Amino acid sequence: MAADIDLFIKNIQKSKLFAQCPNCGGEFSLSKALMFDGRKKFPDKAKVVKEELQKEINDRIANLVELQKKAKTATEKAAVSIGIGKIIEKILPSHKNFNMNSSDCRFLSEPIDMIFFDGLSNNKINHITFMDVKTGKSTLNRHQRQIRDAIHDQNVQWRQI
Repeated sequence: MAADIDLFIKNIQKSKLFAQCPNCGGEFSLSKALMFDGRKKFPDKAKVVKEELQKEINDRIANLVELQKKAKTATEKAAVSIGIGKIIEKILPSHKNFNMNSSDCRFLSEPIDMIFFDGLSNNKINHITFMDVKTGKSTLNRHQRQIRDAIHDQNVQWRQI
């Protein structure tokens, strides 16, 4: 069997056959290609290429492991930040520097954090404020932006059922 493979390789090397490189798409003559029986000892040139490819694979694996660690860390930080934000939005109305009467606040949580009915506790509502609490670099999500825009466009209605 090994003799058959050796003969096959010799015949290909003597042929005028061409192959296409899977990486660059370029053509090359099979007579100039390094061919060998992979069940036998690798030629030195093939060993070098194999070692280079193995190093590239190992580098890629190490890079993926590092990216995975960073992703976990970023996810954990984001989760902690969101958790802190959820706590802050609940206790904010009771903070001494809130500058709004906490009795006039109604906590919603979703899609916005709260609505402030200025004067509700005095039985005279002066204005209504829709509020959302953000921490760090967080921004309004799509629904919150739509609510903000509807308010800015005075597209707010009252309905009694």
